[in-house]
Amino acid sequence: MSTADVDRFIEQLYRGELLTESEVQRVCLLVREVLADEPNVVRISAPVTVIGDVHGQFYDLLEIFHIGGKCPSTNYLFLGDYVDRGNHSVETISLLVCLKLRYPRRIHLLRGNHESRNITKTYGFYAECMHKYGSAGVWRDFTDVFDYLALAVTIDESIFCVHGGLSPSILHIDQIEALDRFGEIPHEGALADILWSDPDGDVETFGRSQRGAGYTFGSLVVDRFLHINGMSHILRAHQLCMEGYLVLFNDRLSTVWSAPNYCYRCGNVASLLNIDPYLKRDFITFDAAPLSSVKAPPATNMAQNSAYFL
Repeated sequence: MSTADVDRFIEQLYRGELLTESEVQRVCLLVREVLADEPNVVRISAPVTVIGDVHGQFYDLLEIFHIGGKCPSTNYLFLGDYVDRGNHSVETISLLVCLKLRYPRRIHLLRGNHESRNITKTYGFYAECMHKYGSAGVWRDFTDVFDYLALAVTIDESIFCVHGGLSPSILHIDQIEALDRFGEIPHEGALADILWSDPDGDVETFGRSQRGAGYTFGSLVVDRFLHINGMSHILRAHQLCMEGYLVLFNDRLSTVWSAPNYCYRCGNVASLLNIDPYLKRDFITFDAAPLSSVKAPPATNMAQNSAYFL
């Protein structure tokens, strides 16, 4: 596949036009090779723009690129949860994977808890693939790619980035390097914890999570992890923030949320986070794109009555 082919795919996807099943298969095979060469913890440098959950809200993803600039003019770090909930997960993950294939050092994609076969069969991505392609082949291609996504990023050895949070099994970042990421997300253990856990401003240590996976964790856990690893800040996604972002623990941890009007009904704003070469953090908030709700068909295939919503 030539660079011109990938450029054509990217332009097509920016217009909201799907790739063919055979094109998806070719792209996924190639991007797996790119991702396989990345370590579990990728080291990058600022400046970079950080994006939280987008959850298949494709027209809001286009709004992100309108605000932040298109890749490769802007360096991007996406913190996971590209699919499910929204009605355009196929377009969303197709564009991001093509951008990763074309500009592998300009865009980094972490794994979220929704980059999972089990979760996507329940929360919309599988059903969307079946509806748009008439078979599960595209779903299988993308979920195979999910197995190769990196687990964490460090920015200038100072900011630790992950989808969910911390784990009682992980004290040092090197322990994340030792995890076997190439497979389905397990139900428990360190890998599941870092994709599912949440900070809690009302606790100091680890607690039980109402999500049924991972943990809640507090200020003492954050301070210890940052001290041991010589870091200054933790940056994560995973939790809906009505104001688009949330900063906790005396500016030691931030949550960035990038799906405005989540599920087309929550009424929240979203944010992207610019980190400059001096590691100054600047959140930019935005509302849902006008086309986001207009183009959204009824979400009849999602498990809307499930206990797990966020």
